[in-house]
Amino acid sequence: MLDLVLPLQCGGCGAPSTRWCGDCAAALAVRADEPHLAAPRLDPGVPVFSLGRYAGPRRRAVVAVKEHGRADLIPVLADALRAGLTRLLTWGLLDTPLTVVPAPTRAWSARRRGGDPVTRMARAACADLPGVTVAAALRTRALAADSVGLSTADRQRNIAGRVKAVRAVAGEVLVVDDIVTTGATAAESVRVLQTGGTRVAAVLVVANA
Repeated sequence: MLDLVLPLQCGGCGAPSTRWCGDCAAALAVRADEPHLAAPRLDPGVPVFSLGRYAGPRRRAVVAVKEHGRADLIPVLADALRAGLTRLLTWGLLDTPLTVVPAPTRAWSARRRGGDPVTRMARAACADLPGVTVAAALRTRALAADSVGLSTADRQRNIAGRVKAVRAVAGEVLVVDDIVTTGATAAESVRVLQTGGTRVAAVLVVANA
């Protein structure tokens, strides 16, 4: 009856009666050589690791969470993020104790989406990981516009000076986000944290455009 009223569809391909089908799960799986290094147009000064290209089921899942309220897909993206984070720890590219800092989301966007999806994803990904904690240490100041459709230069101007640290973070830090496009948000997040004396080791994203 519930499927008749609110039809359940796969967030990656639209297949009926499932939130996430086997084919899309396979497409999002973190492979042995992933995450890969990404090269956003704006270099944040630390390595940027991505779990895959912003395309196919990965893209549709991110859009479904951010734009269509599919909070049921947050655990799906969180599982991929957890696998990528575990891989970086296993490779010795990160070390514990480690603090994961979600990239900032505009307050009005978070309210519209029923909460900050990046922070929720980070908390789910890091749950019970030994030596790993999550700190929502960054906020976006007022007047930062939605970056969709902006050029690289416009994105940089839009975010410059509009990310602020709301708490100090000690030790090694990993910044996480759902997607990196131009790298403007990642670069500003890293800059603000480093200005406050925080040692940022890398950025990890679910997808890179």
